[in-house]
Parts: sequence; structure tokens; C-alpha cells
Amino acid sequence: MTDTDKLLQNLLDRVSALEDTLAITKLLATYGPAVDSGSVEAVARLWTEDGVYDVDTGVLNGQAEISAMVRSRAHQGYINGGCAHLLEPGHVQLDGHQAVVTCKSQLILHDGDAYRVARITANRWELSKIDGQWKVTRRTNRLLDGRAEARELLAMGVRD
Repeated sequence: MTDTDKLLQNLLDRVSALEDTLAITKLLATYGPAVDSGSVEAVARLWTEDGVYDVDTGVLNGQAEISAMVRSRAHQGYINGGCAHLLEPGHVQLDGHQAVVTCKSQLILHDGDAYRVARITANRWELSKIDGQWKVTRRTNRLLDGRAEARELLAMGVRD
């Protein structure tokens, strides 16, 4: 392989990694607007068919259960009362067709004339690139209320 071939391959690899990172960032940026607008199909499409959403209040298995969560009375109450799911930019780690994103999220609820933070959670998003598209295989989030489990979830994502 010539120096030019090596340089070209290096550039192709770097562009591919940048494209994957951007696609993953866009996927995560879709979650808040989709779930806050009640766009059931848009939320479900973020996950693989058998993807898992592991919340500290329970585990949702597959797109059907994730869709049911968005349709649930509790979630519809959030939407109709005014809510915002905010995710910080994630720390993306790529490994071929697998990726892990670590971030924190907030659930903000409208409360009278103001807003209040209802929850802040540590998040670990595990993704796979399937047929050229990134999908969530597992999202784990834990309440940041002082428990070690949430801190460990964050630490796992930023270790070398």
C-alpha cells in the first residue's frame, strides 16, 4: 500500500466515523421532540424491533412496549400538561457497527406559571448499525439521586 493509499484510507475511515457520529447524534436529538409530541411511530423507530428501554421504574421490551409507553395515560398526561425531554449532547464511542452514547437527560414539566425539573437521569444508549442505519438496541437510564448505580452508568461510558 502506498503512502497515498494509506492517506486516502485514513481519510475515508475518518469521514465514516464522522458520518456515524453525526447520524447517532441526530438519532438522539430526535427522541425529545418525538416523545414530547406523542409521535409514537417516530419514537419506536429509534429502537430495533426487539430493543430494550430499561428505566429505573421498569423495563420495556421491543417497539410495541415502547409505543405503549408513549400512548400511556401517564405519558399523555405529561404531553397534555406541557413537558420537555432534554438530552445533553452525548459522549459517543464507536466500535465498528456498534456504539455507546453516555449522557444525562431531564424531564421538565409545566407547573402552573413555571416549569420544574421532574427527573434527571444518567443514560447509556447502546446502538447497532443495521442495513446502514443506526438503531437503539438498549437504553438504560437511572435517576441521579445519589445512588451509585447512576454514577457507575456515567463512568462506564467515559472510561478509556
